[in-house]
Amino acid sequence: MHGSLTILGFSAMRKSAAIIKPGEYLLILLKPYSSIASLPQILSLDSEPVDLSAQLLSILSRPNWQKHPSLRKLLPSLTPSHVSSLFAFNLDPQTALSFFNWIALRPGFKHNVHSYSSMLNILIRARLLGVAEKIRISMIKSCCSIEDVLFVLEVFRKMNADGEFKFKPTLRCYNTILMSLSKFLLIDEMKTVYLELLNNQISPNIYTFNAMVNGYCKIGNVVEAELYASKIVQAGLHPDTFTYTSLILGHCRNKGVDNAYEVFLIMPQKGCQRNEVSYTNLIHGLCEAGRINEALKLFADMTEDNCCPTVRTYTVLIYALSGSGRKVEALNLFNEMKEKGCEPNVHTYTVLIDGLCKENKMDEARKMLSEMSEKGLIPSVVTYNALIDGYCKEGMIDDAFEILDLMESNSCGPNTRTYNELICGLCKKRKVHKAMALLNKMLERKLSPSLITYNSLIHGQCKVNDLESAYRLLSLMNENGLVPDQWTYSVFIDTLCKEGRVEEAGTLFDSVKAKGVKANEVIYTALIDGYCKVGKIDVAYSLLERMLNDACLPNSYTYNVLIEGLCKEKKMKEASSLVAKMLTMGVKPTVVTYTILIGEMLKDGAFDHALKVFNHMVSLGYQPDVCTYTAFLHAYFSQGMLEEVDDVIAKMNEEGILPDLVTYTVLIDGYARLGLTHRAFDFLKCMVDTGCKPSLYIVSILIKNLSHENRMKETRSEIGIDSVSNVNSVDIADVWKTLEYEIALKLFEKMVEHGCTIDVSIYGALIAGFCQQERLEEAQGLVHHMKERGMSPSEDIYNSLLDCCCKLGVYAEAVRLVDAMVENGLLPLLESYKLLVCGLYIEGSNEKAKAVFPWSAFLWTLAIWVPHQNLLAYNSGINATAQADIACAALMRLAAANSTKGALEDHELRGLSVNHGELTQLSGLVNNLISVGLGCVATFAAVVLEDNVLMEKAWQDIGILRAHV
Repeated sequence: MHGSLTILGFSAMRKSAAIIKPGEYLLILLKPYSSIASLPQILSLDSEPVDLSAQLLSILSRPNWQKHPSLRKLLPSLTPSHVSSLFAFNLDPQTALSFFNWIALRPGFKHNVHSYSSMLNILIRARLLGVAEKIRISMIKSCCSIEDVLFVLEVFRKMNADGEFKFKPTLRCYNTILMSLSKFLLIDEMKTVYLELLNNQISPNIYTFNAMVNGYCKIGNVVEAELYASKIVQAGLHPDTFTYTSLILGHCRNKGVDNAYEVFLIMPQKGCQRNEVSYTNLIHGLCEAGRINEALKLFADMTEDNCCPTVRTYTVLIYALSGSGRKVEALNLFNEMKEKGCEPNVHTYTVLIDGLCKENKMDEARKMLSEMSEKGLIPSVVTYNALIDGYCKEGMIDDAFEILDLMESNSCGPNTRTYNELICGLCKKRKVHKAMALLNKMLERKLSPSLITYNSLIHGQCKVNDLESAYRLLSLMNENGLVPDQWTYSVFIDTLCKEGRVEEAGTLFDSVKAKGVKANEVIYTALIDGYCKVGKIDVAYSLLERMLNDACLPNSYTYNVLIEGLCKEKKMKEASSLVAKMLTMGVKPTVVTYTILIGEMLKDGAFDHALKVFNHMVSLGYQPDVCTYTAFLHAYFSQGMLEEVDDVIAKMNEEGILPDLVTYTVLIDGYARLGLTHRAFDFLKCMVDTGCKPSLYIVSILIKNLSHENRMKETRSEIGIDSVSNVNSVDIADVWKTLEYEIALKLFEKMVEHGCTIDVSIYGALIAGFCQQERLEEAQGLVHHMKERGMSPSEDIYNSLLDCCCKLGVYAEAVRLVDAMVENGLLPLLESYKLLVCGLYIEGSNEKAKAVFPWSAFLWTLAIWVPHQNLLAYNSGINATAQADIACAALMRLAAANSTKGALEDHELRGLSVNHGELTQLSGLVNNLISVGLGCVATFAAVVLEDNVLMEKAWQDIGILRAHV
């Protein structure tokens, strides 16, 4: 069953979006020395079975070709490139023109600049210059990208050159190309064409000058624009509405809204009627300057000036209102435009969807997407990205991937930003293995990872305490020409500090300046926090001074970590003094500042003092948050002060402050320790009802109390507070070592009694508890139990079981679990795969080990862990040959995608060396490495083998490769 993995596309996040489709995996492995950038080409091996252009030529050579039955069959497959190829043949000009016009009318077909150019060549050679001029104008207008415009410009200049078929451009032609260059902000080229026009002794007209004015205004260069505007008057012409409207745009782009207003006011005096674009440009400028009320007043004046707001006018205002928190006004304006018959476009809907997503109103945003589709509007990548980003920020990763599926099904390709949002969302949820697999998918699509991509992945690796992989990503980032920024280094410094490696963090901090990166308040704060946590307050203070000397102003976060450090050192007087110093430095204390002080006072039993600080905080206008109240709850529970606990809970309800995971943990743990199990279950119900998933710790607390109750019943004893407290002093891990399976089922009974919903997360916590103690049978029993109730295991449950199977050496069951996960579109953790592969090698199932690993899904991750032998470090029971076999198998996959650059450095390849005496079987593998073009790897493998013949062969291979390059 596991063998199916060798050719199955491994779905990283969902069933419907495989990383590599079935059948494509082997093609990747067999492709020699291809690059990551060319990977999509490898996957698209289909070629046209016949030459469509040749077939077209045959059809067009016949009379009444329009009625030829074969033409109708070919029509759906025809593209502009086929038309260009057709016109390369010696085709009759009239036939070519008839076909050109005929196919342009077919639904779904649209000529591009290349098909226009091919038609143009035929017409010029036939001296049909009148028609050629029309085609030339149409060609210029068809430009859809910068590349198109530059291509047309080259064609344009060739036609203007001396030669047999010289076809000089007309003024209209010049004006059209000037507008096209302006549209795509090719301003230098625009000026060059203008000078060419003058050199050809063609007199510019108002359209010429307007094109120049508009181009410079688009980039905010009003000085140059006004120069061309003055030429209008010099030429005896008059600036028109287009001229002034462009100048309004230019001033707004240059952040000179008042100057734009002056131009707007002068228009009627110059005899120029303002139009909708004039108003919209100024309204947009006012909105960009934050003067939304003025923009709304101007909007209201439009009708008096005989101007009707356009969809862009409405959209600009809706965007501004949404961005400034005036969502109700934005929605009212949206409804108004529909009532007035101005239909919203894709951009209008996108603005509203983005605003709703930023307010975490995901259901409303999704409804608006549906409304948009019902109206026949096709969402853009920006629309989908807004939803994906919103879902990811809410932690709703599955919903985000549903949107990805939807956009792909609607033929809207994800861009780098799409993947960045998903990668960031996955890393926040600690699903770093999925994020790395998504990076592989991104590379398949020829999308280049950005600085944000790498920073998100580095942050993710640091969150799961894999600094080694984070450093490898940093190396790859540098090698791909991206420069690490302040965010990159702040993540590393913060992680090193959290791991207690403060000296390393300090060394990295000192090196940042030499790398040309200025340390910001985030980097300083992370390092100050690190020194505070290890009790080096003096060093932390010296860093604060250094920070001030570097003109980097500390913020509330900086002061808060210092205050917390002082509190932990029991230096409350100094902590209070620092709060006063904050104020003198112009930094206001925050709720966090006061909560730190309150928390320390409560720990010391100074309840009255803590309440005074609390009341003082409230009197200053600060709203206590969930952390503040949780600190009080924890303190009151520790003293058995249940009346005060009830008061705090009532206060939280009154102020609408919802408990978080920590609060629920304190409540459930507190009531359970005091023997009030029914109250603990009441809060478990509240927790589940509000969508907060119970942690393993919470489930362990409840299970512990149920076990204790069960023992008390068996001994016919009554539960008392002291006895429960004694039970709760037992380590949580002990609960799962001795827990009876029936007690786990009793948890479900108790939950039902209290009206709690039993969902997958509850099963997940129970199964994780059993698996941590390697009690596979009980864990499997719970899986069977949940399936009987119509629930499917989650990815976390599968990974718990898989990890447990590998630790117990039950590899056949582990392989079965992997197959089940793949079948359900789930991705096992890379750590679990490592354990499984090593285990299969230990029992001699070498081929099964290589087959079970989803090389394609983790292709990019291979480049990170292969050099460090992370895979091999798990089990010393694998002999050296097996280790080398795994490593070389990985290297060959990397060679197939050419992702070894930077990842496999010479000194690291030497690290693949193990016991020389056990490497006699490596010769064949070295030959394989050479055969796929990875001569450099083969060379070092040969060095390990001390095989001069193989080494020479490898070097020859490198020489051949270099010669080809």
